[in-house]
Amino acid sequence: MYKEYMVEIITEGGCGTILLGSSGLPIKKLEAVLNEAAAQGWQLVFQVIEKKRFWLFWSRETVVVTLGR
Repeated sequence: MYKEYMVEIITEGGCGTILLGSSGLPIKKLEAVLNEAAAQGWQLVFQVIEKKRFWLFWSRETVVVTLGR
């Protein structure tokens, strides 16, 4: 049982989405956020990837990560 939770939201870049039609999730940023949180005692509880509309024609992915300790 966790006593506190923290939610992190990591979104792919907008420029790559507009110029290329799609870009990947920033894996290095995701790793950095998770490693920094783990160093502070947080553990990954749940994650979900959602696709959101970006401006009019594009959509981009967002990772919602829930951490607990």
